[in-house]
This record gives sequence, structure tokens and C-alpha cells, in this order.
Amino acid sequence: MKIIRITAISYYNTLPFIYGLTHSGLLSGYKLNLEVPSQSAQRIISNEAEIGLIPVGALPGITDYHLVSNFCIGADKNVKSVLLLANVALPDIKTIYLDTDSLTSVSLVRILADKYWKISPQWKNLPELKGNLKQDEGMVVIGDKTFGLCPQYPFCYDLAGEWIKFTGLPFVFAVWIARKPLPSEFEKSFQSALAWGVEHREKSIIMAVNPHITEKELISYLKNDISYNLDEEKIKGMELFLKLLS
Repeated sequence: MKIIRITAISYYNTLPFIYGLTHSGLLSGYKLNLEVPSQSAQRIISNEAEIGLIPVGALPGITDYHLVSNFCIGADKNVKSVLLLANVALPDIKTIYLDTDSLTSVSLVRILADKYWKISPQWKNLPELKGNLKQDEGMVVIGDKTFGLCPQYPFCYDLAGEWIKFTGLPFVFAVWIARKPLPSEFEKSFQSALAWGVEHREKSIIMAVNPHITEKELISYLKNDISYNLDEEKIKGMELFLKLLS
């Protein structure tokens, strides 16, 4: 059988999936690459991978895809790792810097600003983590680098929590997709490996490279903050996000 190339996101929230794929013994015949969300999406678009954990914000740019799993990276409350940090409250923010590692978070904050917060800031890309925001500036930061940042800023908005307040629906950050049909046995084994990883998420922290939070914090994040099942409510939230995106 041809080796199936899998691309996934290299953040803490993906550890249970990576652990399941690599340690469950349920999957064979694959090669796994880990990267930031925007790069993961590009691998699928350029046919450099058959399966990808893809940011939902990138889906409109991908043709002929289908979901290959009922697991996702989702949130049904504050997620703690997709943040808008600012020195002033929302109405007073004039400029927001965007973390370009994630199309989804960039799109999410723009939707919230327009439809929910009713603000019209200037948008700029965030070349690197800005420590010295001006008084009327904010920045969107995602992923592992967010941990420990909230106490450093007077205002910290959790974008998943803001979406839930706005819509009453959970938010989906990334889903597993393929662009072409895969062997049905492989898809079954893939799903089983993901499920095994999610069931063993406490043990999955061994996959973290140089973690900068404690084991206890990491386990709590995986067990309590990330919601992995792509259920009916999450699909509704994802469909609404894609509708607002268009």
C-alpha cells in the first residue's frame, strides 16, 4: 500500500492525536508531519499530504474535501490558547496585531469585531510577539506561546469564549480532512488511533517538546479546555462560522 502522508498541527492541543497515531499501534503505512496551522493547510492545498488537521478558516480555499474523522480541535468554553491581549477595553482599541500562524483565529477576531464587538480597528500582521503594546493596541496570539500571557495585560479576551457568548454555539478550530478517497480500512484505523489518543490524553503529554507549562497545567488544558468530539453542536458552530466568513 502507498504510504499515506498526514499533516497535523504542532501545538499542545494536538498531543492526544499525535500520541494516538504514533503510540496506539492501530495505524501503519503513514508518514506524519507537524507544523503551524497555516502550513498544515498549505500541504493539503498543494497535494503534499493525503490527510490533514486543517484550520477551519482555510476550508473555503480547499476544493473537494471530505471529513475523515469525528474528532476536531474545538471549544465549548474558554480555550485559553486563542487570545486577544490589550492595554485597553475593546471600544478603545485602535490597532490589532494578528498572529498569522492561524487563518482561523484571524478570521474569528475580524468576525467578532464586526458582528459582535462593533469595533473597526486597524489590522496589522504580528511579525513577532510584541511585548510593548501601545496604549490603544491589542494583539491576537494563539497556541503554546499564549500560556502565562494573560496576567501581563490589563485586558485578556478569550476568542472561543467570545464566540460562544456571541452565538451560543461551540467553536471548531481545526478538523481532519482528505481531498481524495482513502482506503476504508485505513480510515477506520485512523479514527481508532485518534480515539485511543484522546482516551489517553494524560499520557500524551510525553509528546510535548520542551513544554513551558507544568505537567499538571498541560493535563488540565487537554482534559478541561480542549473539546475533541466533533458533535452536532460543533458542526452547527462550524457552519455558522463558514457562513459569516463568506
